[in-house]
Amino acid sequence: MKIAIDGRGAFHYRGTGIGTYTWRLIDALEHGMYFDTPEDHLRVFFPGEEYRGITIQDQSPAFPHHGGDLWRDYFLDHALHQEGIELYHVPQNGIGLPKKKQCLETVTIHDMIPYVFPETVGKGYLKEFLGEMPKIMERCDGIITVSQCSKKDILRLFDYPEDRITVIAEAAEPIYHPIPKEKAKAHLRDHYGLMGDYIIYVGGYGIRKNVKALLVALSLLKHEENHRIQLVLPGKRHRDFDQLEQLAEALKIGDRVVFPGFLPVEELPYFYGGAELMIYPSMYEGFGLPPLEAMAMGIPVLAAKSSSLPEVLGDAAVYFDPLDSVELAEYIHALLRCEGKRRLMGEQGLARAKEFSWQRNAEETVAFWRRIMEIGAR
Repeated sequence: MKIAIDGRGAFHYRGTGIGTYTWRLIDALEHGMYFDTPEDHLRVFFPGEEYRGITIQDQSPAFPHHGGDLWRDYFLDHALHQEGIELYHVPQNGIGLPKKKQCLETVTIHDMIPYVFPETVGKGYLKEFLGEMPKIMERCDGIITVSQCSKKDILRLFDYPEDRITVIAEAAEPIYHPIPKEKAKAHLRDHYGLMGDYIIYVGGYGIRKNVKALLVALSLLKHEENHRIQLVLPGKRHRDFDQLEQLAEALKIGDRVVFPGFLPVEELPYFYGGAELMIYPSMYEGFGLPPLEAMAMGIPVLAAKSSSLPEVLGDAAVYFDPLDSVELAEYIHALLRCEGKRRLMGEQGLARAKEFSWQRNAEETVAFWRRIMEIGAR
Protein backbone atom coordinates (compact mmCIF):
# COMPACT_ATOMS: atom_id res chain seq x y z
CA MET A 1 0.00 0.00 0.00
CA LYS A 2 1.17 3.51 -0.79
CA ILE A 3 0.32 5.92 2.04
CA ALA A 4 1.04 9.63 2.46
CA ILE A 5 0.63 11.70 5.63
CA ASP A 6 0.34 15.45 6.11
CA GLY A 7 3.10 15.93 8.69
CA ARG A 8 2.88 19.72 8.96
CA GLY A 9 0.94 19.55 12.23
CA ALA A 10 3.99 18.12 14.00
CA PHE A 11 5.48 21.61 13.70
CA HIS A 12 2.62 24.04 13.29
CA TYR A 13 0.80 22.58 16.35
CA ARG A 14 3.83 21.59 18.44
CA GLY A 15 3.03 21.86 22.14
CA THR A 16 -0.62 20.96 21.60
CA GLY A 17 -2.38 17.61 21.58
CA ILE A 18 -2.59 17.65 17.78
CA GLY A 19 1.12 18.40 17.43
CA THR A 20 2.11 15.67 19.87
CA TYR A 21 -0.19 13.19 18.14
CA THR A 22 1.22 13.91 14.68
CA TRP A 23 4.84 13.81 15.80
CA ARG A 24 4.50 10.61 17.82
CA LEU A 25 2.45 8.76 15.19
CA ILE A 26 5.06 9.45 12.51
CA ASP A 27 7.88 8.51 14.89
CA ALA A 28 6.17 5.22 15.81
CA LEU A 29 5.56 4.42 12.15
CA GLU A 30 9.25 4.96 11.48
CA HIS A 31 10.35 2.56 14.20
CA GLY A 32 7.78 -0.14 13.39
CA MET A 33 8.00 -2.72 10.62
CA TYR A 34 4.94 -1.56 8.72
CA PHE A 35 6.46 -0.39 5.44
CA ASP A 36 9.29 -2.85 4.86
CA THR A 37 8.23 -4.51 1.61
CA PRO A 38 8.50 -3.21 -1.96
CA GLU A 39 4.71 -2.98 -2.09
CA ASP A 40 4.48 -0.82 1.04
CA HIS A 41 5.42 2.82 0.87
CA LEU A 42 5.01 5.73 3.28
CA ARG A 43 5.63 9.35 2.39
CA VAL A 44 5.46 12.21 4.90
CA PHE A 45 4.93 15.79 3.75
CA PHE A 46 6.50 18.26 6.17
CA PRO A 47 7.29 21.98 6.37
CA GLY A 48 10.40 22.80 4.40
CA GLU A 49 13.77 21.76 5.75
CA GLU A 50 12.66 22.06 9.38
CA TYR A 51 11.78 18.37 9.72
CA ARG A 52 14.57 16.64 11.60
CA GLY A 53 14.91 13.50 13.69
CA ILE A 54 12.49 11.35 11.69
CA THR A 55 13.71 9.32 8.73
CA ILE A 56 10.67 7.66 7.22
CA GLN A 57 11.36 5.96 3.88
CA ASP A 58 10.50 9.16 2.03
CA GLN A 59 10.08 12.75 3.15
CA SER A 60 9.06 15.68 0.99
CA PRO A 61 9.19 19.35 1.95
CA ALA A 62 5.77 20.96 1.81
CA PHE A 63 5.79 23.77 -0.76
CA PRO A 64 5.73 26.56 0.15
CA HIS A 65 7.36 26.11 3.57
CA HIS A 66 4.31 27.14 5.56
CA GLY A 67 1.58 25.60 3.45
CA GLY A 68 -1.42 27.61 2.33
CA ASP A 69 -3.52 27.36 -0.81
CA LEU A 70 -0.49 26.92 -3.09
CA TRP A 71 0.62 23.89 -1.08
CA ARG A 72 -2.81 22.30 -1.26
CA ASP A 73 -3.81 23.27 -4.78
CA TYR A 74 -0.53 22.69 -6.57
CA PHE A 75 2.13 20.70 -4.73
CA LEU A 76 -0.13 18.24 -2.93
CA ASP A 77 -2.35 17.41 -5.90
CA HIS A 78 0.72 16.98 -8.10
CA ALA A 79 2.60 14.79 -5.60
CA LEU A 80 -0.32 12.48 -4.86
CA HIS A 81 -0.95 11.91 -8.55
CA GLN A 82 2.67 11.55 -9.63
CA GLU A 83 3.56 9.07 -6.90
CA GLY A 84 0.44 6.95 -7.20
CA ILE A 85 -0.55 7.44 -3.56
CA GLU A 86 -3.43 5.13 -2.66
CA LEU A 87 -4.42 6.69 0.68
CA TYR A 88 -3.77 10.16 2.12
CA HIS A 89 -4.10 10.85 5.86
CA VAL A 90 -4.59 14.27 7.50
CA PRO A 91 -4.02 14.22 11.30
CA GLN A 92 -5.22 17.76 12.16
CA ASN A 93 -8.99 17.25 12.20
CA GLY A 94 -9.02 16.80 8.44
CA ILE A 95 -8.13 20.44 7.81
CA GLY A 96 -5.90 20.51 4.73
CA LEU A 97 -7.33 17.84 2.44
CA PRO A 98 -6.35 18.33 -1.21
CA LYS A 99 -8.59 20.47 -3.37
CA LYS A 100 -9.36 17.55 -5.66
CA LYS A 101 -9.90 14.03 -4.34
CA GLN A 102 -7.76 11.53 -6.22
CA CYS A 103 -7.20 8.69 -3.73
CA LEU A 104 -8.69 7.30 -0.54
CA GLU A 105 -8.69 9.87 2.27
CA THR A 106 -8.67 9.33 6.02
CA VAL A 107 -8.51 11.89 8.81
CA THR A 108 -7.95 12.05 12.55
CA ILE A 109 -10.64 14.07 14.30
CA HIS A 110 -9.55 14.79 17.85
CA ASP A 111 -12.72 16.39 19.16
CA MET A 112 -15.84 18.33 18.26
CA ILE A 113 -15.19 21.22 20.63
CA PRO A 114 -16.22 23.94 18.12
CA TYR A 115 -19.66 22.31 17.98
CA VAL A 116 -19.93 21.39 21.68
CA PHE A 117 -18.36 24.53 23.21
CA PRO A 118 -18.30 27.13 20.41
CA GLU A 119 -17.98 30.00 22.87
CA THR A 120 -14.56 28.67 23.94
CA VAL A 121 -13.01 28.68 20.46
CA GLY A 122 -11.36 31.60 18.67
CA LYS A 123 -13.50 33.19 15.98
CA GLY A 124 -11.10 32.38 13.15
CA TYR A 125 -10.74 28.71 14.03
CA LEU A 126 -14.45 28.40 14.76
CA LYS A 127 -15.33 29.73 11.31
CA GLU A 128 -12.82 27.43 9.61
CA PHE A 129 -13.85 24.34 11.57
CA LEU A 130 -17.60 24.81 11.12
CA GLY A 131 -17.09 25.62 7.44
CA GLU A 132 -14.78 22.72 6.65
CA MET A 133 -16.08 19.89 8.83
CA PRO A 134 -19.28 19.15 6.85
CA LYS A 135 -17.17 18.94 3.66
CA ILE A 136 -14.65 16.66 5.37
CA MET A 137 -17.43 14.37 6.57
CA GLU A 138 -18.90 14.25 3.10
CA ARG A 139 -15.71 13.20 1.31
CA CYS A 140 -13.42 11.30 3.69
CA ASP A 141 -13.39 7.50 3.56
CA GLY A 142 -12.47 6.81 7.16
CA ILE A 143 -12.11 8.58 10.51
CA ILE A 144 -9.72 7.92 13.36
CA THR A 145 -10.69 9.55 16.63
CA VAL A 146 -9.01 9.39 20.01
CA SER A 147 -11.82 8.43 22.41
CA GLN A 148 -15.27 6.89 22.54
CA CYS A 149 -16.45 10.29 23.77
CA SER A 150 -15.31 11.97 20.55
CA LYS A 151 -16.74 9.15 18.45
CA LYS A 152 -20.16 9.62 20.06
CA ASP A 153 -20.01 13.35 19.33
CA ILE A 154 -19.16 12.71 15.68
CA LEU A 155 -22.05 10.26 15.27
CA ARG A 156 -24.43 12.60 17.08
CA LEU A 157 -23.53 15.58 14.90
CA PHE A 158 -23.08 13.91 11.51
CA ASP A 159 -24.67 11.11 9.51
CA TYR A 160 -21.43 9.21 9.04
CA PRO A 161 -21.08 5.40 8.70
CA GLU A 162 -20.09 4.06 12.11
CA ASP A 163 -18.15 1.15 10.61
CA ARG A 164 -15.74 3.64 9.06
CA ILE A 165 -14.87 5.26 12.41
CA THR A 166 -12.30 3.73 14.72
CA VAL A 167 -11.07 4.82 18.16
CA ILE A 168 -7.29 4.74 18.62
CA ALA A 169 -6.02 6.12 21.92
CA GLU A 170 -3.07 8.45 22.33
CA ALA A 171 -0.32 7.95 24.91
CA ALA A 172 2.13 9.92 27.01
CA GLU A 173 5.44 10.73 25.34
CA PRO A 174 8.51 8.67 26.40
CA ILE A 175 9.98 11.69 28.19
CA TYR A 176 7.37 11.22 30.93
CA HIS A 177 8.55 8.56 33.37
CA PRO A 178 9.09 8.51 37.15
CA ILE A 179 11.97 10.53 38.56
CA PRO A 180 12.86 10.99 42.25
CA LYS A 181 10.88 13.85 43.75
CA GLU A 182 14.01 15.19 45.45
CA LYS A 183 15.76 15.43 42.08
CA ALA A 184 12.80 17.25 40.52
CA LYS A 185 12.47 19.72 43.38
CA ALA A 186 16.21 20.43 43.43
CA HIS A 187 16.06 21.22 39.70
CA LEU A 188 13.11 23.56 40.20
CA ARG A 189 14.81 25.29 43.11
CA ASP A 190 18.06 25.81 41.21
CA HIS A 191 16.56 26.83 37.85
CA TYR A 192 13.25 28.49 38.75
CA GLY A 193 13.56 29.47 42.40
CA LEU A 194 10.51 27.33 43.18
CA MET A 195 10.55 26.27 46.83
CA GLY A 196 8.13 24.26 48.91
CA ASP A 197 5.24 21.92 48.14
CA TYR A 198 2.86 22.55 45.27
CA ILE A 199 0.03 21.19 43.18
CA ILE A 200 0.06 21.64 39.41
CA TYR A 201 -2.18 22.13 36.41
CA VAL A 202 -0.81 21.74 32.87
CA GLY A 203 -2.86 22.59 29.79
CA GLY A 204 -4.57 25.51 28.11
CA TYR A 205 -6.18 28.47 29.84
CA GLY A 206 -9.34 29.12 27.86
CA ILE A 207 -12.80 29.10 29.43
CA ARG A 208 -13.28 25.40 28.73
CA LYS A 209 -10.22 24.52 30.80
CA ASN A 210 -12.00 25.80 33.93
CA VAL A 211 -8.84 26.92 35.74
CA LYS A 212 -10.80 29.59 37.62
CA ALA A 213 -12.59 26.81 39.51
CA LEU A 214 -9.18 25.54 40.63
CA LEU A 215 -8.21 28.99 41.94
CA VAL A 216 -11.47 29.21 43.87
CA ALA A 217 -10.85 25.75 45.33
CA LEU A 218 -7.37 26.79 46.44
CA SER A 219 -8.83 29.82 48.20
CA LEU A 220 -11.21 27.54 50.11
CA LEU A 221 -8.43 25.54 51.73
CA LYS A 222 -8.80 26.96 55.22
CA HIS A 223 -6.76 24.49 57.24
CA GLU A 224 -3.43 25.86 58.39
CA GLU A 225 -1.31 23.11 56.83
CA ASN A 226 -2.81 23.87 53.43
CA HIS A 227 -1.89 27.55 53.55
CA ARG A 228 1.65 26.61 52.49
CA ILE A 229 0.66 24.71 49.36
CA GLN A 230 1.29 26.51 46.08
CA LEU A 231 -0.41 26.16 42.72
CA VAL A 232 1.90 26.10 39.69
CA LEU A 233 0.42 27.15 36.34
CA PRO A 234 3.00 26.86 33.54
CA GLY A 235 2.33 28.19 30.06
CA LYS A 236 2.92 31.00 27.63
CA ARG A 237 1.60 34.29 28.92
CA HIS A 238 -1.46 35.80 27.22
CA ARG A 239 -4.60 37.66 28.21
CA ASP A 240 -6.06 34.65 30.05
CA PHE A 241 -3.13 34.80 32.47
CA ASP A 242 -3.93 38.41 33.34
CA GLN A 243 -7.47 37.38 34.28
CA LEU A 244 -6.19 34.49 36.38
CA GLU A 245 -3.69 36.73 38.17
CA GLN A 246 -6.43 39.25 38.91
CA LEU A 247 -8.69 36.50 40.25
CA ALA A 248 -5.89 35.11 42.41
CA GLU A 249 -5.32 38.55 43.92
CA ALA A 250 -9.05 39.05 44.50
CA LEU A 251 -9.19 35.67 46.27
CA LYS A 252 -6.15 36.68 48.37
CA ILE A 253 -4.05 33.76 47.11
CA GLY A 254 -1.80 35.70 44.74
CA ASP A 255 1.29 34.82 46.76
CA ARG A 256 0.54 31.10 46.39
CA VAL A 257 -0.01 30.96 42.61
CA VAL A 258 3.16 30.58 40.55
CA PHE A 259 3.30 31.42 36.83
CA PRO A 260 6.68 30.12 35.60
CA GLY A 261 5.89 31.02 31.98
CA PHE A 262 6.40 28.94 28.86
CA LEU A 263 8.32 25.73 29.51
CA PRO A 264 10.27 23.68 26.96
CA VAL A 265 8.85 20.17 26.82
CA GLU A 266 12.00 18.75 28.43
CA GLU A 267 11.33 20.84 31.56
CA LEU A 268 7.78 19.60 32.12
CA PRO A 269 8.82 16.27 33.69
CA TYR A 270 10.54 18.16 36.51
CA PHE A 271 7.39 20.18 37.20
CA TYR A 272 5.22 17.08 37.17
CA GLY A 273 7.78 15.12 39.17
CA GLY A 274 7.95 17.56 42.06
CA ALA A 275 4.18 17.98 42.48
CA GLU A 276 2.05 16.57 45.27
CA LEU A 277 -0.97 16.41 42.95
CA MET A 278 -1.86 17.11 39.34
CA ILE A 279 -5.34 18.65 39.01
CA TYR A 280 -7.23 18.76 35.72
CA PRO A 281 -10.55 20.67 35.95
CA SER A 282 -11.36 20.82 32.21
CA MET A 283 -15.02 20.86 31.20
CA TYR A 284 -14.41 19.00 27.96
CA GLU A 285 -11.57 17.05 26.33
CA GLY A 286 -11.35 14.89 23.26
CA PHE A 287 -8.69 12.85 25.06
CA GLY A 288 -6.76 14.72 27.76
CA LEU A 289 -3.02 14.09 27.50
CA PRO A 290 -1.68 16.15 30.46
CA PRO A 291 -3.25 14.02 33.23
CA LEU A 292 -2.02 10.87 31.48
CA GLU A 293 1.47 12.42 31.33
CA ALA A 294 1.31 13.02 35.08
CA MET A 295 0.23 9.42 35.64
CA ALA A 296 3.14 8.20 33.52
CA MET A 297 5.39 9.94 36.06
CA GLY A 298 3.64 8.36 39.03
CA ILE A 299 1.95 11.60 40.13
CA PRO A 300 -1.59 11.31 41.60
CA VAL A 301 -4.31 12.93 39.51
CA LEU A 302 -7.53 14.72 40.47
CA ALA A 303 -9.65 15.13 37.34
CA ALA A 304 -13.02 16.54 36.37
CA LYS A 305 -15.69 13.93 35.83
CA SER A 306 -16.36 15.14 32.30
CA SER A 307 -16.19 14.09 28.64
CA SER A 308 -13.37 11.64 27.87
CA LEU A 309 -11.43 11.94 31.13
CA PRO A 310 -12.97 8.98 33.02
CA GLU A 311 -12.59 6.88 29.86
CA VAL A 312 -8.89 7.68 29.56
CA LEU A 313 -7.84 7.79 33.21
CA GLY A 314 -10.03 4.92 34.42
CA ASP A 315 -10.03 4.02 38.11
CA ALA A 316 -6.57 5.51 38.65
CA ALA A 317 -7.83 9.09 39.13
CA VAL A 318 -10.11 10.68 41.72
CA TYR A 319 -12.94 12.60 40.06
CA PHE A 320 -14.82 15.75 41.02
CA ASP A 321 -17.69 17.80 39.66
CA PRO A 322 -16.04 20.53 37.53
CA LEU A 323 -18.82 22.94 38.56
CA ASP A 324 -18.25 22.42 42.30
CA SER A 325 -15.15 24.16 43.67
CA VAL A 326 -16.15 23.24 47.22
CA GLU A 327 -15.99 19.54 46.37
CA LEU A 328 -12.66 20.03 44.64
CA ALA A 329 -11.27 21.83 47.70
CA GLU A 330 -12.39 18.96 49.92
CA TYR A 331 -10.63 16.42 47.73
CA ILE A 332 -7.44 18.49 47.63
CA HIS A 333 -7.48 18.82 51.41
CA ALA A 334 -8.10 15.11 51.96
CA LEU A 335 -5.37 13.99 49.58
CA LEU A 336 -2.79 16.45 50.86
CA ARG A 337 -3.34 15.03 54.33
CA CYS A 338 -2.92 11.41 53.23
CA GLU A 339 0.47 10.57 51.79
CA GLY A 340 -0.42 6.89 51.63
CA LYS A 341 -3.42 7.56 49.41
CA ARG A 342 -1.32 9.75 47.12
CA ARG A 343 1.32 7.05 46.86
CA LEU A 344 -1.32 4.44 45.98
CA MET A 345 -2.86 6.74 43.37
CA GLY A 346 0.58 7.33 41.88
CA GLU A 347 1.15 3.58 41.55
CA GLN A 348 -2.28 3.05 40.01
CA GLY A 349 -1.77 5.93 37.61
CA LEU A 350 1.59 4.61 36.49
CA ALA A 351 0.02 1.22 35.76
CA ARG A 352 -2.81 2.91 33.86
CA ALA A 353 -0.43 4.99 31.73
CA LYS A 354 1.44 1.83 30.71
CA GLU A 355 -1.75 0.56 29.05
CA PHE A 356 -1.26 3.20 26.34
CA SER A 357 1.58 3.31 23.82
CA TRP A 358 2.40 5.06 20.57
CA GLN A 359 3.55 1.77 19.07
CA ARG A 360 0.08 0.34 19.60
CA ASN A 361 -1.37 3.54 18.16
CA ALA A 362 0.73 3.05 15.02
CA GLU A 363 -0.20 -0.64 14.73
CA GLU A 364 -3.90 0.12 14.98
CA THR A 365 -3.58 3.03 12.56
CA VAL A 366 -1.92 0.87 9.90
CA ALA A 367 -4.56 -1.84 10.44
CA PHE A 368 -7.28 0.77 9.94
CA TRP A 369 -5.68 2.03 6.74
CA ARG A 370 -5.53 -1.53 5.42
CA ARG A 371 -9.20 -2.05 6.23
CA ILE A 372 -10.24 1.15 4.46
CA MET A 373 -8.23 0.07 1.43
CA GLU A 374 -10.01 -3.28 1.46
CA ILE A 375 -13.54 -1.85 1.62
CA GLY A 376 -12.74 1.05 -0.68
CA ALA A 377 -14.22 4.50 -1.11
CA ARG A 378 -17.59 5.50 0.25
